Amino acid sequence: MDLIVSAATQIATPLTLLAIIAGTLVGVIVGVLPGLGSVIGLTMVLPFTFSMPQIPAIALMLGVYCGSVYGGSITAIVLNTPGTPQSAATALEGFPMAQRGEADLAIGWVTTSSTIGGLFSVLVFVLAGPSLAAFSLQFTPIEYFALGLFAMTCIAGVSSGNLLKGLAAGALGVLLATVGNDPVTGDLRFTFDSFQLSAGIGLIPVIVGLFAFSEMFMRVLTIDNDGPPPEQMRVGFRMPPLAAWKGRLGMLLRGSLIGSFVGALPGTGAATSAFIAYSEARRASKRKDNFGKGEPDGLVACESANNAVTGSALVPTLSLGIPGDPVTAVMLGALVVQGIAPGPQLFANHLDLIYAIFFCLIIVNLAMFAIGALGASLFTRVLRIPEPILIGLILIIATVGAYGVNGNPFDVWVAFIAGVVGVVLRHFRFPVAPIVIGMVLQPTIEMSLRQGLILTHGNFWAFFERPIAAILFVITALTLCWPLLRKGYARVKR
Repeated sequence: MDLIVSAATQIATPLTLLAIIAGTLVGVIVGVLPGLGSVIGLTMVLPFTFSMPQIPAIALMLGVYCGSVYGGSITAIVLNTPGTPQSAATALEGFPMAQRGEADLAIGWVTTSSTIGGLFSVLVFVLAGPSLAAFSLQFTPIEYFALGLFAMTCIAGVSSGNLLKGLAAGALGVLLATVGNDPVTGDLRFTFDSFQLSAGIGLIPVIVGLFAFSEMFMRVLTIDNDGPPPEQMRVGFRMPPLAAWKGRLGMLLRGSLIGSFVGALPGTGAATSAFIAYSEARRASKRKDNFGKGEPDGLVACESANNAVTGSALVPTLSLGIPGDPVTAVMLGALVVQGIAPGPQLFANHLDLIYAIFFCLIIVNLAMFAIGALGASLFTRVLRIPEPILIGLILIIATVGAYGVNGNPFDVWVAFIAGVVGVVLRHFRFPVAPIVIGMVLQPTIEMSLRQGLILTHGNFWAFFERPIAAILFVITALTLCWPLLRKGYARVKR
């Protein structure tokens, strides 16, 4: 009890509270701007933490981390331009709601779901942290391959009724992600002797091109500009009524559980959890026919999932010293600078610090809700900007975002080409989200498959001897066969 009181006292200082608010605000802004994201946001504030006390420095980093994951959903809703990769799933339902004039309600759904998902992950962080970390150690490359394969089934859920086109788009994403260095041998592949392609094709420029550039190009061509006039757009923040949550609390809990589980696995991330949760929601929802047309079930699932990652991702980082992705790697570096040695002894010997992080995460998520609710009217005010000016501003911001990731002009060309390809694909009714899914999951699937084959001496059937992997393979098969099984059951029932 004394440790809890001590941790709460440390958090209640003006400097720590200011760090939480400032970090969350910076994180939301970074998330809103396409092409930036959590890593750049954390890198921006990292120098400020060197001269700060331990707890305020951690609070600042956590604020930027959580805020940036949430912030990407705002532009995904308002402009069909995900600010971060994990917000790509949000655009699938959020933008159609904005086109109906319900941008404020969509932001209400995602803000509430993000906050609850984040708070849920805090409980997971404290109550199940050590156990979840120990369980994650049982994941070998074979289990990661099975999990990545299961995540690829999300393509079926976002293919808008045309699975073949969705699979083709997913295959394109996988192909794009293979360009560059071979992860095992280091050899160059599919570069066509181009030095620029030797580093691969970046995910962020492709996302910026497929969503931001293609959306603006299509607006110029007036191909997909059927939303209400700007003056009829409802801006701001509107809380979903309590009655609307009936039947959606299960989606919220399911998304939070998926995000917490996936986040605790090193090497996965919020984008993977968001697409898995979206696919599961589409399968389980009673309103599955509304998906793709602005269904809140999809928003609740993917936003609770990607924000539930924020707390659980700290589990392997703090308890094992294993950074699961570039975001937690930056945070791990900041913790080491602060004199914190992540590892198995941290939960045992420095429980006061764990409780302090626990309270920080709670306040960060509450601050995120307040900033989202109070600042939404400012963010969504862009809907009232005259469209020619808005298109120009978005193209400028998107160009800066594509360039800013690596400071490479080639990435701007990648974004532009992806934008043109996106226009062509959308004109012929090809979904673009599977391209992002393929690019996000390909590195995990390929690397874990090849490592698993090395472990089993080339025997793929040995993968099925691993219990966790076998269960994931069965779930994957059932997910793919579920539509056929359901149709067969319906015929038998008649």
